[in-house]
Amino acid sequence: MKKVFSVVLALLMVLSVCSFASAEGKDYSGYTIRIYSNSNSTERATWLENAAKAAGFTISLDDNSVISGDTAAIQAANENKDGDIIFGLNETRWSQLVNGTYENLKVMDWTPTWADEVGEYKYDGKAYGLVIQNVLMLYRTDELGTNGETLSFEHWADIVDCGYTWYRQGKVGGTTNSNINSAMLFPFADPESPAGGISVEGWKTLWNYCQNGIYTGDSYGFDPLNRGEVQVSTFYSSSLYGNVDSAADSSEHPLLGTLEPENWALVDIADGTYYIAEYLGILDREGRTAEETEAVVAFAEWFGSADTQAEWADEFDSFPCNTAAVAEIYDETPAIYTIKNFALETVEGTDMTYAEYVGEHSSEWTNIMTNLGFYWADNSAAPTEPDWDNLDWSVLTQAAGE
Repeated sequence: MKKVFSVVLALLMVLSVCSFASAEGKDYSGYTIRIYSNSNSTERATWLENAAKAAGFTISLDDNSVISGDTAAIQAANENKDGDIIFGLNETRWSQLVNGTYENLKVMDWTPTWADEVGEYKYDGKAYGLVIQNVLMLYRTDELGTNGETLSFEHWADIVDCGYTWYRQGKVGGTTNSNINSAMLFPFADPESPAGGISVEGWKTLWNYCQNGIYTGDSYGFDPLNRGEVQVSTFYSSSLYGNVDSAADSSEHPLLGTLEPENWALVDIADGTYYIAEYLGILDREGRTAEETEAVVAFAEWFGSADTQAEWADEFDSFPCNTAAVAEIYDETPAIYTIKNFALETVEGTDMTYAEYVGEHSSEWTNIMTNLGFYWADNSAAPTEPDWDNLDWSVLTQAAGE
């Protein structure tokens, strides 16, 4: 699948750094570029800091022990007003950013030299695609799972009737959690519904998913599936292959077979799955000098370039938006990125794609789940199931206290 190895990409990175430095003839390391992102695991933050340093930049990026999730990243950037770069997020957040939703955040006009290499994944003149992501539903096929039975669903929500145990997340917030919710709610989109544009049946189904699922204390669903504690689970695409590679490090009953699965498989879901793209943009930071802005632009040019994105993809098993990076690293598209993308389907009764529909209603969905107590972490303190026929959705779609 991958046609180059890390050592080759490392050489490319060194060459690109050298050519970058010689072309610019400048040292940008004197200015610390402040970055906000939700793509900030400790591994990613450390890698980027080191790679940026090698390329002649100094950056400041909090990892997810400090800022976790797209909501936290946006809020921190808006409150602190010290950001130079923001990357990651998804189309919902980027539409808000580009359209000036946040009082203290303005995306600077900018067109990188590689803009044409990211295809449709761009907000022209503002932000440009880095990584394509989706969410996946996996299951074990061995004796700890379905024992050879193949799982095929019409919709993601059919998991509640699958007859097997499944992992579910333990909190409302977080990018991956939100994308899983978007996938679960897709078949229940109803523009006429006062319940955030989702039918009441959809909210009942999501409650069933919470109530009868198993929360193991893990942030994501790979680990409990890998340990054999559940039979079906969810995970995000960019780390799947790497996690399977190292599965035996954390389990006595690991998932086996990265590219040719031996005891696991993807659930075949007719609808497909929910995709997002992560983007890169430059913030118009008040008080930044022209020379400092030049450093920020140079960093953005470097980070989004084909060579850097190919190295990022190789390190973190992500799939770049940059087609030149894809050509560098993959000889064929990984199977997990050939799944149908229902985020781009038009919602019946609207002129919006489902991704746009999610953006339109996401705050209402968060309020509904928070107000009703979805995704409790402690099963001994699980809330009572709502009286679905007697709910005031006009209140539930608002943040508590409003």
